[in-house]
Amino acid sequence: MNMILKTARTTAIGAALGASLLATTVSAQELRGWNIHVEDYPVSIGMESFVAEVSEKTDGRVTGKVFHNGVLGDQPDAIEQARLGAIDFGVFSLGPMGQVVPETNVVSLPFIFKSTDQMYRLMDGDVGDEIGKGLEAKGLVALGWYDAGARSFYNSIKPINTPEDVVGMKVRVMNNDLFVGMVESMGGNATPMAFGEVYQSLRTGVVDGAENNPPSYESTNHYEVAKYYSLSEHLIIPECLCMSKATWDRFSPEDQEIVMAAGRASADLQRGLWQEREAASMAKVEAAGTIVNRVENKVPFQEAMAGVYASFLEDNPDLEGLVKMIRDAD
Repeated sequence: MNMILKTARTTAIGAALGASLLATTVSAQELRGWNIHVEDYPVSIGMESFVAEVSEKTDGRVTGKVFHNGVLGDQPDAIEQARLGAIDFGVFSLGPMGQVVPETNVVSLPFIFKSTDQMYRLMDGDVGDEIGKGLEAKGLVALGWYDAGARSFYNSIKPINTPEDVVGMKVRVMNNDLFVGMVESMGGNATPMAFGEVYQSLRTGVVDGAENNPPSYESTNHYEVAKYYSLSEHLIIPECLCMSKATWDRFSPEDQEIVMAAGRASADLQRGLWQEREAASMAKVEAAGTIVNRVENKVPFQEAMAGVYASFLEDNPDLEGLVKMIRDAD
């Protein structure tokens, strides 16, 4: 009898240990993060900060690894993997997100934000909440809004201060109907073209100008062949530190609070790093002789976009309220 009890006790202890180990395995989660950028990029540093804070605040219950340089696939594939839970989190541009989450198309409308500071404020408030609802409906949870810079016009002819300055100008744009319509609404000739072809096209006069953020303008040496840089800030498209909802739903409410707070803190860090990067790029191009002007009055540009907005809202009537929320904001 004693032997039977001893055997039963040993079995029970073994089962309890096994259950304990299983519980430890289930509760300790290592998250996989997707990132398109190199390791020292502002986005990358922000993501690493997010992982570190989550690990620290959860006492190691939740850890993570960021896979940089797009090694987990390109962005469209990564978005799908995140929606399915195969990737736990990533930083995704809201520009290409529109095919999956219609609400994100709104921030790709030209001149919809008046400034980067306004974008921060609105995305951290009701506008970000509305876009976040759209993301969550498609299987993604927004943890923070990263800065991807403001895109401005540059060309080899003259400064741009009003829409009339674009008339007749051949301008390279990304292959998107919204951006083609933007240039054509100002009387310019929009030329969709691969980014890698822009330098040579500017140098040979195939196009007169293009548009991008300061680090891209500087790092590609486009300033060498297009010395006029007009800070129109016509596109201010944020990026989302997003988590798979499948992953999010596995967390306790306490851990969800930790993860959300870490996401917002990482966004604050990334924004500061991005601004430093932009300032360094601007200093470099100005030292090289670039003629920089800031577009102070954006109202004429916004008014010129009436046709672009009308076409967009005709195709997306459900988004009219979100567009109005941004356009009416101070």
